[in-house]
Amino acid sequence: MIAALGIDAGSTTTKVVGVDARGERVWHRLEPMDPQMEAQSERLLAEAPTEGRRVPVVATGYGRELVRQADRRVTEITCHGTGVFRALGHGGTLVDIGGQDCKVIVISSKGKVTNFAMNDKCAAGTGRFLEVAAARMRLELPDFARTAVEANDEEPISNTCTVFAESEIVSLIARGRPVPGIARGLHRSLARRVASLARGAGVRPPVMLSGGGAHNGALRHLLAEELDHEVLVPAEPQLMGAYGAALIGLRSPGG
Repeated sequence: MIAALGIDAGSTTTKVVGVDARGERVWHRLEPMDPQMEAQSERLLAEAPTEGRRVPVVATGYGRELVRQADRRVTEITCHGTGVFRALGHGGTLVDIGGQDCKVIVISSKGKVTNFAMNDKCAAGTGRFLEVAAARMRLELPDFARTAVEANDEEPISNTCTVFAESEIVSLIARGRPVPGIARGLHRSLARRVASLARGAGVRPPVMLSGGGAHNGALRHLLAEELDHEVLVPAEPQLMGAYGAALIGLRSPGG
């Protein structure tokens, strides 16, 4: 039975998670972000099987102010930290790679956020970087990641800017460089950018990964190389913000 709901109205996807009284995930929805975010959030929350009961709703993400049903609105930093700590059972350094930003969150052994760093001014270091690169190479994202994993070599990508990296891709292809090596070089470029952000916040092992980027096997592998730490991924990594929001609603149902 759902005891609280969390909604993460993100820049590219909207996620809703329902938890029971013990804080276990018992229901969720994930959709691409709709430009009519207010209507989308209202519809998704109405789909939750609460059997007509009023349960606490906590909103997070870029569009949290547009969730009219929310009892509370909480930052993504707090919600992601809360969700991942509960999912994995320990602290560490969480890297959340979303569509339009990248967050590094340092979590204590008691689940408290002790530091964070965020890149939200440039597409470099975000999922958008890989989306643009994959589209330029006419590959779907899963195929793009698989190609990078299977590459025998690696083309160095000098530009971290998404726009200039796209031009560099065109130049490399025109010079006949192999597609797998280009794909791996692009993933390496993103991993280095993210690792630099993580080191700025202070890496406290273990390293954990959430967001849509967590599904990318090449990025996980190369980030582990760059940070020299194993990278752990919770189940359903894209739901961690909404999960954390639901847990916060469960702990403070009065708003």
